[in-house]
Amino acid sequence: MERLEEDLTCAVCYSLFSDPRVLPCSHTFCKTCLDTLLQVSSNYNIWRPLRQPLKCPSCRNVAELPPAGTGALPCNVSLKAIIEKYQRNGHPHGPLCEEHQQQPLNMYCVEDRKLICGLCLTVGHHQGHIIDDLQAAYIREKQTPQILAKLSEKKCLQVSTWREFCKILCEQFDETLPIFMLTEQLDLVTLGSALEDEDSALVFLDKVHVFKERVEEFIQTPLPSVLSLSVSPRAADYLHTHWPAVTISSLDEAPVPKISCCTRCHSNCSQPIISRFDPHRSNHAPRDGSRHLSPPRTLPKH
Repeated sequence: MERLEEDLTCAVCYSLFSDPRVLPCSHTFCKTCLDTLLQVSSNYNIWRPLRQPLKCPSCRNVAELPPAGTGALPCNVSLKAIIEKYQRNGHPHGPLCEEHQQQPLNMYCVEDRKLICGLCLTVGHHQGHIIDDLQAAYIREKQTPQILAKLSEKKCLQVSTWREFCKILCEQFDETLPIFMLTEQLDLVTLGSALEDEDSALVFLDKVHVFKERVEEFIQTPLPSVLSLSVSPRAADYLHTHWPAVTISSLDEAPVPKISCCTRCHSNCSQPIISRFDPHRSNHAPRDGSRHLSPPRTLPKH
């Protein structure tokens, strides 16, 4: 059946013959395919002769067609009858093209990775695409799941490696940041002491400019993020929306949550909680009636 389909396939469009016409050299092609070839050939001729030359795609013999064009070529009636019978009774079990009626999907488009028919390749959306036969495409595409599995395993290994690398960097950063901040503070203190002892006006003005820039950069440094604590909804909203914008220079203006003990229970509270407070009225007493912790008093020694 596959061999029969090859004999019933046009050499130009790789599809079943549609209105097959016979050239003087006895080769048969679809009428639409011959019309396309004749139109391309006519575009290169400035003059319009009475006899239109057409080169056979198979043997390259030139046939002179009358003014009627391919319509004057004889129809291969016997081949047309075989094709109609083949389509009606002996059609292969393979899928048909949805875009071109009764055309089998007998080719594989490598670029779009899908089955196509001959008309899809010649006049459809796959013109100029690289094609492959079904058996070769089957062997190649059958290896695709294995290749994808290897790539997925390689990707997971790379992601795991990068996570370990990022973890090491974060640990090193957490260890280095306090040292860097302490060094920055010591440098500012040293620079301030040097300014106090400087007598030369020129040198003092030059150093004080550098000192101001260092101080300005230091006070604009954002504060570290707040650790996760058990806080009231109002305090949690404030810490989430306002606290990231607080810098060292504005620390005095920002209300700081106060730690309080729960007075409703008589047992000792194992963990402190954050009392409710108003960010704009931070000096007011808490609304839940809790009392603030006072610093421990030292008992006099007897």
